[in-house]
Amino acid sequence: MKERFPYPELPKDQQMRLMELAKRCRGDILKMTTLAKSGHPGGSMSSIDIYLVVWSYARISPELVNDPGRDRIIVSHGHTSPGVYSALARLGFFDIDEVIAGFRHSGSIFEGHITRGIPGVEWTTGNLGQGLSAAVGMALAGRLTGRDYHVFALMSDAEQAKGQVAEARRVAIKYGLDNVTVVVDYNDAQISGKASDIMPVRIKEEYEAAGWRVIEADGHDHADLYAKIKEAVEDRKPTCVLAKTVIGKGVSFMENEVKYHGAPLKPEEYEKAMKELGLDPDLSRYEAMRSKLPVSHERPVPANEPVEIDPGTPRTYGPETKTDNRSAMGQAVADIAQANPDKPVYGVDCDLAGSVKLNILQKSMPERVIETGVQEHNAAAMAGAMSTCGVLTFFADFGVFGVDETYNQQRLNDINHTNLKLLITHNGTDVGEDGKTHHCIDYIGALANLYGWKLIVPADPNQTDRAVRYAATHEGNYAIAVGRSKLEVILNEEGEPFFGGEYRFEYGKVDVLREGTGPVVLTYGQLAHKAVKVADEFKREGVDVAVLNVSCPIHPDVEELKKWTDGRKVVIYEDHNKNTGLYAIFARLCLESGIKPESVVSLGIGEYPLSGSASLVAKAHGISEEDLKKALKA
Repeated sequence: MKERFPYPELPKDQQMRLMELAKRCRGDILKMTTLAKSGHPGGSMSSIDIYLVVWSYARISPELVNDPGRDRIIVSHGHTSPGVYSALARLGFFDIDEVIAGFRHSGSIFEGHITRGIPGVEWTTGNLGQGLSAAVGMALAGRLTGRDYHVFALMSDAEQAKGQVAEARRVAIKYGLDNVTVVVDYNDAQISGKASDIMPVRIKEEYEAAGWRVIEADGHDHADLYAKIKEAVEDRKPTCVLAKTVIGKGVSFMENEVKYHGAPLKPEEYEKAMKELGLDPDLSRYEAMRSKLPVSHERPVPANEPVEIDPGTPRTYGPETKTDNRSAMGQAVADIAQANPDKPVYGVDCDLAGSVKLNILQKSMPERVIETGVQEHNAAAMAGAMSTCGVLTFFADFGVFGVDETYNQQRLNDINHTNLKLLITHNGTDVGEDGKTHHCIDYIGALANLYGWKLIVPADPNQTDRAVRYAATHEGNYAIAVGRSKLEVILNEEGEPFFGGEYRFEYGKVDVLREGTGPVVLTYGQLAHKAVKVADEFKREGVDVAVLNVSCPIHPDVEELKKWTDGRKVVIYEDHNKNTGLYAIFARLCLESGIKPESVVSLGIGEYPLSGSASLVAKAHGISEEDLKKALKA
């Protein structure tokens, strides 16, 4: 395999090679942004020397883009895509003409911000401050899988102001990640002016305060960059290289001008710049290629490193058992880890192990829980990155933190096609006394916005156990949402656990908990056992109420819903914001799929809930058992 930073010092012929490549890349940057009439030339020209040095001498090449042992290079300031694409193309990862002609065109893979799946691009970035978290996640995964790769986080100086960057720095130090190196493009320029004026950040001091080593370098001197980055790679602690650079470097009238951060050159400026670089400015060939591009393209889908997992034997909680879904969830995670002692199965926690029940895993296999403290944004991004590198990753948190607070990170995990298993607890008003700041009543709507996420809201401990084992053995991002309180095990009409025995979880399946010819209750999660209880009471009174458990509310089996709800009164019973939960989804399905119920009644949450016991809050907001009975009788 390619040797990482092989020379004691950069040879003269390599320096000459990089100088020529840098000139051509600067021309490529100007060509593609001018042709596209948009893009970010200034920062790309600032960072290009860093990109060429790192991609040239890290253990990565066009032949190694899918090798598990390759070095990973994360570019956090993804708007410098012209620089990234030009460097990769000039180093043989793909064709430079395709980049120039297709940049920022909907028919090309070369989007305005770098995109995972393009050869050499490890992580999709755009909004700043995310790259170090991803790099830390990949570096941690390297440790956990025993792979000797190095991770480079190439960053801007302006994004160092973000708190998430500080969160990631701390985790790197806690876990001794000497296999991660940060290189900061320190050009003191951002959209609105000088970075040091807009928000002064003592970058060197902040890294050092967190325990990092900091090395300073000339960001446009290839030999100095090589030497300092090599030193950082070989250091035995996390190291940051502050590379002093100039925005717009290489074209005199662009240098130190922040207006070129996100604006292409005017035609006359472009001609002048290319002349200064000594390059041919002609764009006619690329214009012709661009005019023939299709309207859209097939998006690259990156491949995650697979983890072959034995899900273990499902547990069946009997009729006499009363436990909470979160404990069943935590127990299932521990079971999976214990069934796979030689496989990388890990939990990620944010100081809530006892509440989200990762403490069950912690007690039996303490080294399998990565504890990040109260740093949810970094944890979510880090966990997503870990999940792409051959680690089965369970990120457990309260719903308001794991979805609401970290929505952007989960969106980026979706965009990056990660393989994260998100375990969210304390959902709905079931968290009672903690009040509206902790009542997560919008997780369905939030996750429904993210095209790739799959959501499971299990009805009892048995379904929870099987849902966790299912998610662990299926590729993709899965969220499993549970409440806090202990529940009764749901039984079938013969008195046996409904989700025990031969039951196997199937994503999207609608479970008919109770058959009936009268009204139909659609429910899920914490309220399912209450709906069954009410249906059993009604049956004793001679009224057949059907109860359907819609445990996958974002992607339910539409045909099964239609079969049970056409021409019948439907009551949707949920501990969720009625504007974005199952009621809203069912209404859409009625319009799209021709479902024609006789009537629909929504019992859900219509405002931020009160603080009080779960039973009182349920009564106050109209989702108690009595409210369900009234709705069925009305």
